[in-house]
Amino acid sequence: MKKTSKLVYISLLISQALVLHIVEGMLPIPFITPGARLGLSNIITVIALYTLSYKETFLVLAIRILLSVMFGGSVSRLMYSLGGAIFSFISMAIMKKILKDKVSIIGVSVVGAVFHNIGQLIVASLIVETWGVLLYLPILTIAGIGTGIFVGFTSYYALNHLKTINKKINNGFM
Repeated sequence: MKKTSKLVYISLLISQALVLHIVEGMLPIPFITPGARLGLSNIITVIALYTLSYKETFLVLAIRILLSVMFGGSVSRLMYSLGGAIFSFISMAIMKKILKDKVSIIGVSVVGAVFHNIGQLIVASLIVETWGVLLYLPILTIAGIGTGIFVGFTSYYALNHLKTINKKINNGFM
C-alpha cells in the first residue's frame, strides 16, 4: 500500500471507530455491571489487526482512545480505556501471531474482549486500592465472551467484504 493510501486508510479506521464509540454511547445497554459496553469500536481494532502492522494497529487504537476522551471523557476514562486497550491489544496480537492457524478471528476477538475487562479491573483495583473489584471478573468474562463473539463475527464479515471490494478494484470492475 502506498504511503498516502495507508495514511488515508488509517484515518478512515480511526474515524469509523470514533463514530462507533459515539453511537455506542447513545445505546441503552442494560448490563448487570456498571460501565459494561458492547465494544463496537473494537470491530475497527480487529479489522486493523488483520489489515495493518501491529504498530499501525496500536496507532489506530491509541488515537481513537485519545480523541474519544477529548470529545467527552475524563482522566479516569482515559486510564480505564488505556488499561483495557493495552491488555486487549497485547493478548490479541499474541493470539494472532502464535496461534494463527489454530484460532479464528472470532477467537482472537473473544480473547481481546476478556483481556480488555481484565485490564480495566486492574486499573480499577489500583484506583480504589483493593483487589475486591476483581469479584466482577466472572460476570465481565461472560459479557466479554458474548461481546467478543459479536465483534469477531462482525469483523470477519467486514474483512470478507473488504477483500471482495479490493479484488473488484484490482480486476478493474470499479
